[in-house]
Amino acid sequence: MDTFVINTETFQITQADFIIRTFVAIGIGFIIGLEREYAAIKEKAKSFAGIRTFIFVVLLGFIGGLAYQLFTPWVYIAILLSVVLLTGISYFITATKGDVGVTTEFSVVICFLLGTLTFLGILEISLMITVLVVVILSAKVRLQSIIGEITAEELYDFIRFVVIALLVFPFLPNKTFGPYNIINPHEIGWVIILTSGLGFVGYILMKFLGARKGILFSGIIGGLISSTAVTWVFAKKSKENEALSHDCAIAILAASSIMIIRVLVWTFIFNKAFFNQIYFTIFLVFLAGIGITLFFYFKPRSNKIIDATIRQGKPLDLQGALVFGIIYIVILLVVSYANENMGEKGLMISSAIGGFSDIDAVTITVSKLAGLKLDFSLASNAVLIATISNTLVKMGIGIWAGSKSLRKYLYIGYGVIFTTALAVLLFSVF
Repeated sequence: MDTFVINTETFQITQADFIIRTFVAIGIGFIIGLEREYAAIKEKAKSFAGIRTFIFVVLLGFIGGLAYQLFTPWVYIAILLSVVLLTGISYFITATKGDVGVTTEFSVVICFLLGTLTFLGILEISLMITVLVVVILSAKVRLQSIIGEITAEELYDFIRFVVIALLVFPFLPNKTFGPYNIINPHEIGWVIILTSGLGFVGYILMKFLGARKGILFSGIIGGLISSTAVTWVFAKKSKENEALSHDCAIAILAASSIMIIRVLVWTFIFNKAFFNQIYFTIFLVFLAGIGITLFFYFKPRSNKIIDATIRQGKPLDLQGALVFGIIYIVILLVVSYANENMGEKGLMISSAIGGFSDIDAVTITVSKLAGLKLDFSLASNAVLIATISNTLVKMGIGIWAGSKSLRKYLYIGYGVIFTTALAVLLFSVF
């Protein structure tokens, strides 16, 4: 039978839980205190709080939570105010000596609150916050070096992006109107923010990781959201600086490969039986995409590019994002017109047209119908056709918006993906 340290109508804690939470609290104080003491030694500065102090503070928060449950909330409030008062006095003393930083002082208060959370049994959140605090505290030098490299133009463009994303976009009406009732300002705004945001992230990653790694990571991350937007962003970037065409092609093809993985994820979520039927054929297309991507990535470069000499272009390309938004509307109108006039003529034609704009929507719809209203083989072919049409659209966007050098890579890369998907489709049909 469990022995309870506290057993009330609103709160229960056994001796075993109490001991575990106590050790977790001590561990939290030790980790944060270790980082603060190490930072003080490294900077050759005096700090009022080290490992022992932080352990005591987190235990005060722990005991304060215990007192709250056993006695009255006022005991907890008194302990908290005492910690804040002592921390404030310490800051006043150090500030008079020229040290105006309050990082350690804030860390002490956070540590106290973490002790309380630990006592209440909210261990996962306590540990997560502890990790975030330690990462932020230890990243001081790195953050200072990054901020020192930010230009006025980059800061201005970042502020513009934040204003558009947080002050303009949320207030766009989320209603449809216009031809076929498909024009949605909120959805179009999301497409524009997504496109410009991917470009901005790509710019930042290029600057701090170098052209090759930065563009590759941007492509992979962007592929989780929209491989079409990635194609547009990096096709435009290749035109701004043709020397980046090789790396932009890798990002575009990587995003397209990740898109194929998204197809597998959707089928697994919405219809596991259909997933078991389709995963091998879709995985073959993925292997073709990732294979050609890795081939280009490890292929020796004919011209050596030095990151420091690369002109990265504009941090935020809102004009290009607006153009992409217009293209998105045009594609939606074409798809809607075709579906309206073709009606129920054929799932394959509808899938091909749907793949022009949104392969996720086609995959989800077909997955829901597979095994019910659609034969598995027919549904599998529909998804493959949507994948092929989506590949052709991205290939067209890349060739139209990209540089001459990029076109060469896309012809080869998308050619491999297209040929593989077509071969798999023909094999399944015949």
